[in-house]
Amino acid sequence: MLSRRGNPQRERFERMAEGVFASVYGTALRLTRDPEEASDLAQEAIVRAYEAFDRFDGRNFKAWILRITTNLYINQYRKRAREGTAVSLDEDGTWEPAAPEESVPDRALFDGMLGAEVEEALAQVPEVFRMAVILCDIEGLTYEEIAEATGAPVGTVRSRIARGRTLLRKQLETYAREEGYLGK
Repeated sequence: MLSRRGNPQRERFERMAEGVFASVYGTALRLTRDPEEASDLAQEAIVRAYEAFDRFDGRNFKAWILRITTNLYINQYRKRAREGTAVSLDEDGTWEPAAPEESVPDRALFDGMLGAEVEEALAQVPEVFRMAVILCDIEGLTYEEIAEATGAPVGTVRSRIARGRTLLRKQLETYAREEGYLGK
């Protein structure tokens, strides 16, 4: 990652970042729905987290770095909406993967946990609700951690999760009926 021996602060950050990188990338992938954009977003979040590591309060590194990730995503989304175009984070058009796609740490977990139907349904949920559901149900953050990560009050987080789950359930209902999980 950012390895330079002899710097205890840097080594501490590396250990912590390596422990949550799969969650950072997985969240970025679910938000952007594009592997290249997710890779860029996750890497940018790691860089920003390292730059701000002296301001980390030491409580919950995963929630803190996911807040950075979601804030970066929201800022990029707003910028694109203002500009009216989709802009690549990687202007020179090159992409250098850190590992083959099939060996990305969260890939096996991602593929095993969520089928294509669930991912497709989740992608149809509006962003604000999707983000809340991802952070709660996939990343396992508490309501308070999600509130901190998104800058929304806890009550708003609760309602976004409830609404997101309802929308997701509706998206999956047809599939569930077709597959026999629900009665016709």
